Amino acid sequence: MRIAFLGTSEFAVPALQALADAGHDVIAVYTRAPKPAGRGQQERKTPLHQLAERLGLPVRTPKTLKTDEEAAAFKALDLDAAVVVAYGHILTKPFLDAPVLGCINIHGSLLPRWRGAAPIHRAILAGDAETGVTTMRMDEGLDTGPMLLAERTPISAADTAETVHDRLAAMGATLIVSTLDGLVRRSIDPTPQPNEGVTHAHKLGKEEGVLDWRRPAAELERKVRAFHPWPGTSFTFNGESIKVLGAALTLAGGAPGTVTIARDGFPVVACGTGGLRLLKLQRPGKSAQAADAFLRGFALPAGTVLPSPAVRSLPA
Repeated sequence: MRIAFLGTSEFAVPALQALADAGHDVIAVYTRAPKPAGRGQQERKTPLHQLAERLGLPVRTPKTLKTDEEAAAFKALDLDAAVVVAYGHILTKPFLDAPVLGCINIHGSLLPRWRGAAPIHRAILAGDAETGVTTMRMDEGLDTGPMLLAERTPISAADTAETVHDRLAAMGATLIVSTLDGLVRRSIDPTPQPNEGVTHAHKLGKEEGVLDWRRPAAELERKVRAFHPWPGTSFTFNGESIKVLGAALTLAGGAPGTVTIARDGFPVVACGTGGLRLLKLQRPGKSAQAADAFLRGFALPAGTVLPSPAVRSLPA
């Protein structure tokens, strides 16, 4: 098929590789323009841009798609389909209507659950037992288009946003190849999304990562996993923001935020319900450490009451 691919993040990379491997004719790859990054502020290309160049594919990096010129250039590609994966730009109706088979999106949830910007994180934070990938034909709504194919995967107690992201990216790559094949063969009937079960995966903010010890420990443990590696979770003590990179549920007494030290040297913090055993911590500018080793170089005495944020964290 003659296709364009629109994406930016690492989540899109396996899908572009799979489409190239399947022999599709990728006419153009659309992605975000390079941005300064790192200490030297050198311009860095998106992961998708880098892959496209390795594959010898032409790359386009428009700052906006909301111009007649960009819409005309896209239509001139004479596409069978466009594949959109974590692109970051809103596609206007002229873009959606240009390909013969439409614009096909790979979304990291089981629609209509978790429409929006952060479906993987919100699924873990909510304690969902499973998630998955859905391909859909895009319309002008926010992840509201008719569904094409879907694949499910369980969320384990050890999963983080990183592990689920990587699993869904690989699943999405396989699913998009099957989706395009099914559309060509007319073996897929687009299914409208039901009105029941709709939830919205709101964009993450760094402020959400500040642990509110008044919340149940089970929620905070999920947050540690859901926000790894970004935006991360943390608490403040003696003016320092301490990152929490690993935690587990345990029993604890005392007011929310009260610290005890277990026999094996690991800190436990009382929460609104239950306790959180801190397993891995990191100070600003330092390396991450197991929490027992961390405490040998950082005083966090038993009986300390860690503060909760002035503004409560958003509920799951």
